[in-house]
Amino acid sequence: MEFRYLGHSGLKISEITYGNWLTHGSQIENDVATDCVHAALDAGITTFDTADVYANTVAEQVLGDALAGQRRESLEIFTKVYFPTGPKGHNDTGLSRKHIMESINGSLTRLGTDYVDLYQAHRYDYETPLEETMQAFADVVRSGKALYIGVSEWTAPQLRAGHALAKDLGVQLISNQPQYNMLWRVIEPEVVPASEDLGISQIVWSPIAQGVLTGKYLPGQPAPEGSRASDKEAGKFIERYMNEDILTAVQNLKPIAADHGLDLAQLAVAWVLQNPNVASALVGASRPEQIAGNVAAAGVTLDDAAMHAIDAVIGDLAEQDASLTKSPETRVS
Repeated sequence: MEFRYLGHSGLKISEITYGNWLTHGSQIENDVATDCVHAALDAGITTFDTADVYANTVAEQVLGDALAGQRRESLEIFTKVYFPTGPKGHNDTGLSRKHIMESINGSLTRLGTDYVDLYQAHRYDYETPLEETMQAFADVVRSGKALYIGVSEWTAPQLRAGHALAKDLGVQLISNQPQYNMLWRVIEPEVVPASEDLGISQIVWSPIAQGVLTGKYLPGQPAPEGSRASDKEAGKFIERYMNEDILTAVQNLKPIAADHGLDLAQLAVAWVLQNPNVASALVGASRPEQIAGNVAAAGVTLDDAAMHAIDAVIGDLAEQDASLTKSPETRVS
């Protein structure tokens, strides 16, 4: 496993982060989830990402149980706050001081730890003053309940404003967690340049486009039974990719992957890690054996010829419209 610094901080994280969105507490049984976490540890992954909203807090509990007994100092544990949890009352959502303070306490209890390494704003809150949000995050850090703060799916102007407030408050905003893959590149025009200026790294989710970049979805054929695309809820996240042009292009990436001794999923993960502003790629697993395949992408170097070949195959199919990040995202990720 290779490690990278997260933003302009001294915190190193594994190039592959294990995330439990859509799996723990929902898609797989707890014993399988535990086996997946242990497989991640065995593969050298030290960084684990979750959120209070995943499976309505259950995912945090499952992850905490799976990590019990591990040396805490050897792990980097991340979680997030924003989306509604519990009974979903009028103060059970957003980035108000009340919700942040109550949520961090609940997350720590479920995770079985005294602190998280990174506490993240799961989305931007358009209804709460940013000053209130950042003051609350600063107080969480000063209380020792989090070491650093990050955000998820924030635009470039939002990152700049949040970073300035954090700096004034004496805390470090060091990360953003956006969707990013060969087919979804909307962070490249604005978010990445702003992040580079500010000393913020990306921890990217969906590096294999919710499974589309594995090549398991074939043009002209129905989605395999039991796959994410065949699931009514999970399928919402990949419907934009399920067209003949994209599925055909993905199949055409196979020779490039083979030339580098990779399968398509490994090629996709390696591709996002070529971006120097990306500190880690978030991957999940529903079976322990999937972990080793993902980890094989760590440390892989794709030369310019390979990157150009990928662009030639994907061509205009990759979404790069930065305006798509400018409206509030309501879906959990």
